[in-house]
Amino acid sequence: MGHAIVLGAGISGLLAARALAWHFDRVTVVERDRLPGEAVPRRGVPQGRHVHALLARGGEAIDVLFPGLTGELESLGAPVSTLLTEASYNLAGGELARGDIGARMVQASRPLLESVVRERVAALGQVKIIEGYDATGLTAEGSRVTGVRIRARGRPSTAEDGTSGEVVRGELVVDALGRAGRSAAWLAELGYARPSERRVKVDLGYTSRLFRMPEDALGSDRVLLVASVPGHPTRGLAGMLQEGDRWLLTLSGVQGDHPPTDLAEFRAFARTFVPPRVEAALSRAEPLDDGFAYRFPDGVRRWYEKLTALPDGLVAVGDSVCSFNPVYGQGMTVAVLEAQALERCLREGGQEELPRRYYRAAAKVLDTPWRFAAEADLTLPGAEGKRARSARLASGYMLRLRRVAHHDPVVAAGLLRVTMLLDPPSALFAPRMAARVLRGPEAAARGRRRR
Repeated sequence: MGHAIVLGAGISGLLAARALAWHFDRVTVVERDRLPGEAVPRRGVPQGRHVHALLARGGEAIDVLFPGLTGELESLGAPVSTLLTEASYNLAGGELARGDIGARMVQASRPLLESVVRERVAALGQVKIIEGYDATGLTAEGSRVTGVRIRARGRPSTAEDGTSGEVVRGELVVDALGRAGRSAAWLAELGYARPSERRVKVDLGYTSRLFRMPEDALGSDRVLLVASVPGHPTRGLAGMLQEGDRWLLTLSGVQGDHPPTDLAEFRAFARTFVPPRVEAALSRAEPLDDGFAYRFPDGVRRWYEKLTALPDGLVAVGDSVCSFNPVYGQGMTVAVLEAQALERCLREGGQEELPRRYYRAAAKVLDTPWRFAAEADLTLPGAEGKRARSARLASGYMLRLRRVAHHDPVVAAGLLRVTMLLDPPSALFAPRMAARVLRGPEAAARGRRRR
């Protein structure tokens, strides 16, 4: 089917390249960074030092794109946790009741996951990854994008003929440049409308540190999550046991309530809201690095599917389309599902009206996680924006559900399965679930004591 060009060799770009390789004779991945030969953080992915989650749905889906990949990660030392038996989720002032939800989660660091995926993609015969190049613009003929201009980093910005860099021709260009994605601006340059967009300001700051935990510090738990703590709703903690028997702990704070990197201050920040056993474990943990901070201003969604006109030969994926508040851990899983949607569109209809069909398919992937993240962000103190009426009406029910989930393992499992994108949100309102919720937390607690 010709030549496809992917801009960006991050997770979303590599996943897109895997999908394209089933349908194109050649796939070229253009990356501005010099890529490391091992699983280490890189400059172009500053958030890579922080907790990343491939949610249970994402783990299932990535094994379809790359058979056996989660097993390979496990063989390289990535722990795999059984949810909720090896995971502590402390939400709204209490820990979710334990129980097996029928799903596991692989806990590879972002550098390890990206390294293994990149090796898999590079091994595909029709894929070539070129490093150290910036994308500077598109080429087009009529209503079709025909390629991309690229320039080696460090070279003059303008060539002798007045153009910028060299041209790589192709039948499809995929913008996987992340939050810096250029598709909206490129559409405007080509005479098309920009997509409408929504931003949900969160002013998120998070700080991560690696630790070695004493063996008895956290029992069998391999995952920690603390969020929505009464009195400290802006603060949170996510922790995962990762390869090398290291715990990566990420403290987060929104609306300017940002955690420090200094070890003593890091521990003091955590002490204000984490449960006593987590505080005790952190106080005994051996620090393995100096800590790293990252800032995230806002979640962004761009509605490409609503545009009435689109050029052929250009699509955007990943954060170029929708950038989620990272505390919800949805981004990589959504990128996997988008890659599957892109592959399905190519399989079912080739390149005929591909952008329109793909964006509509991607919207179905994005709607639920975006609504979840945006509505959760809008409940925070100081949030700017209006919540959907349906969310306001459901907020009381969801608060009650979380409280019941502290005692009822069935409700806890249902909540986590939705959070892991395994089940739709409607599952939380099904008659049997609603009956358990409406009985209330006191009834759930009594039932748990009887068991």
